[in-house]
Amino acid sequence: MASTPASSRPSALIGWRVLALVYDMWPVIAMWMVASLVFTVGFTMSGHASRENIAPFSALQWVLWLVCWLITGAYALLSWRRGGQTLGMRPWRLKVVADDGVSAPVLRALVIRFAVGSVSLLLGGLGFWWAWVDRERLTWHDRASGTRMVRLARR
Repeated sequence: MASTPASSRPSALIGWRVLALVYDMWPVIAMWMVASLVFTVGFTMSGHASRENIAPFSALQWVLWLVCWLITGAYALLSWRRGGQTLGMRPWRLKVVADDGVSAPVLRALVIRFAVGSVSLLLGGLGFWWAWVDRERLTWHDRASGTRMVRLARR
């Protein structure tokens, strides 16, 4: 199959991106549950009562959230590096590519993409919704990382 120039490959619409995020939420939550189990077992084995929870806003809870964010980042980065797609992107034929629309992005660009995408989600998805007003339908993390998400043609 011949490479297609960036101008003829359409950027993924926000609806497809949201569907992929919802789909990807399920394997990520499963990994978060495993991490939480490890933290809970460690918390209990360190002498806390079996019915005692990790205190809200404690240092341990912040570490757990950081671990969950790192797990999510590892999932996304490994998926994007191995083929440009997470599990949630496959059914809707979405793929992360470099700014030229064809080649695979470098690891540094993918890390920037994940970090800016995280900030965008923390701001209520503002960076995602930006694609509605962007001339090329690019999100904040597309612009910041020099990558783009394209929709692949049907086979």
